[in-house]
Amino acid sequence: MTLIRHAATAAACTLLALAAQAQQVYRSVGPDGKVTFSDRAPATGADATQIGSGQRASGSNDTLPYPLRQIAARFPVTLYTGSDCMPCNSARNLLINRGIPFTERTVASNEDIDALRRLSGDASLPFGSIGGQQLKGFSDSEWSQYLDAAGYPAQSQLPPSYRRPPPQPLVAVPAKPAVSATENAVPPAPPPAPATGRTPTNPAGIVF
Repeated sequence: MTLIRHAATAAACTLLALAAQAQQVYRSVGPDGKVTFSDRAPATGADATQIGSGQRASGSNDTLPYPLRQIAARFPVTLYTGSDCMPCNSARNLLINRGIPFTERTVASNEDIDALRRLSGDASLPFGSIGGQQLKGFSDSEWSQYLDAAGYPAQSQLPPSYRRPPPQPLVAVPAKPAVSATENAVPPAPPPAPATGRTPTNPAGIVF
């Protein structure tokens, strides 16, 4: 009987663990504008957003501790930045200091700007996403609130071996085609100009 009881307990714990991993987080906005987070879907017609896309975050996430790897897989963090952007630096520092694994996309070219507009609706920076939740501009308290709701730890748990992936352009830059040997060849010299000097038989120097 004792063995059966232990087996039943272990099975129940396994089911609870699987259920906890499958939970979703919902962001709801009340009539007074107050934002709340819950693992239960709101009533029909309520203004709510489900955060968490189930995507895998890029980078060396395989080296992360298992709980952090699970969070990063459910709520991947992406930061969009530009050069000479102090709020972008503040957002990046928050993520780095808190030990959040994230992907950074830089916005520099016209193609990048057009792509950012399609993503966020405008070209303002910084812009971020935590799972399916979009964050425009930077507010330490707002970004921290969403990171907390996603389950990210308040203190860094990144292992010493973790390496943050380098920033990449939002729109991939196409590789330049290789220059062919024909294009590198020196063009032939033009033919010599015909002589125009006067001769005894052609005193006017006329050339036909």
